[in-house]
Amino acid sequence: MDLGGVDGLIHITDLSWGRISHPSEIVELDQKLNVVILDFDDDKKRIALGLKQLTPHPWDNLDEKLKVGDKVKGKVVVIADYGAFVEIATGVEGLIHVSEMSWSQHLRSAQDFLRVGDEVEASILTLDRDERKMSLGIKQLKSDPWENIDTLYGVGSKHKATVRNFTNFGVFVEITEGVDGLIHISDLSWTKKIKHPSEFTAIGDEIQVVVLDIDKENRRLSLGHKQLEENPWDVFETIFTTDSIHEGTVVELMDKGAVIALPYGVEGFATPRHLVKEDGTSVKQDEKLDFKVIEFNKSAKRIIVSHSRIAEDEKRSEENAKRKAQARPGKKAAPAAETTLNIEKTTLGDISELAALKTQMEENEKKDK
Repeated sequence: MDLGGVDGLIHITDLSWGRISHPSEIVELDQKLNVVILDFDDDKKRIALGLKQLTPHPWDNLDEKLKVGDKVKGKVVVIADYGAFVEIATGVEGLIHVSEMSWSQHLRSAQDFLRVGDEVEASILTLDRDERKMSLGIKQLKSDPWENIDTLYGVGSKHKATVRNFTNFGVFVEITEGVDGLIHISDLSWTKKIKHPSEFTAIGDEIQVVVLDIDKENRRLSLGHKQLEENPWDVFETIFTTDSIHEGTVVELMDKGAVIALPYGVEGFATPRHLVKEDGTSVKQDEKLDFKVIEFNKSAKRIIVSHSRIAEDEKRSEENAKRKAQARPGKKAAPAAETTLNIEKTTLGDISELAALKTQMEENEKKDK
């Protein structure tokens, strides 16, 4: 501004109570204006001027009836990661924090919800006229989905969900805005041994879920995916019985043993000593062999198998058969022993009769004398 041989500066923030991006929105070149002197620096020969100070502050003219809970309309003038500033009147702004933009527990950037220039309707959450501050919310214009959670997403109900995040112990999904849930890693599959959820699904994917439990206090659902199908382990219990033999493929070798892919998509485990073949060598990766079930644990969903046990049991059966065959001749000798016993009994009987006869003869001899 030319003040008549002396220049002054109106900072852009002192042109208008509202936000502007360029002075040309308020003033033009060669335009004559009344201004207020805000500061004078004699040493630097600088004069700070103001234009907006000629009018009352917009907060002073704000409707006195406006209160917390009322709905207002405005335009988004500034966007930051943490929220958006909305101008509801020239020079009067309110902040919509990102947590007040959605009922969702997954806090995202405000840019995911709003853009500069958007016209929005919001609810007044706080209003401080003295500090000239106001906080707004747009999620409050929608009903809280947790108010009727038991009706909308009751235990046993089935829904589509979107995968939002992973942890080592499970998958966080969102059924709808504000309704989140966790699928524990053990509830992803009946048969697959999953080390990390990323092996089963991907962020952004849709996944079918069933509600297992509702935690209203923490606003979170416990969900399951495998429960959408019948428990196949009820059937496996009748197939993979102890000592039954099945063809399997070695899919993973490790120091502690090997994972064996068995029929019907189920996996078994064999320790190193059960992986030794009859020729003394160990099984190899991707090798197909027969395996004998040595343990079936339905509750733990664990099947322990052995390849070595097949040959060991066959060898043991052959040895038992040989022992039985060798034992048969001895059993035929039993009648001879019985005959000997009878002969012995007969001989003893004869001796007794002879003794009795001798006694009688001696008595007769005495009588004759």
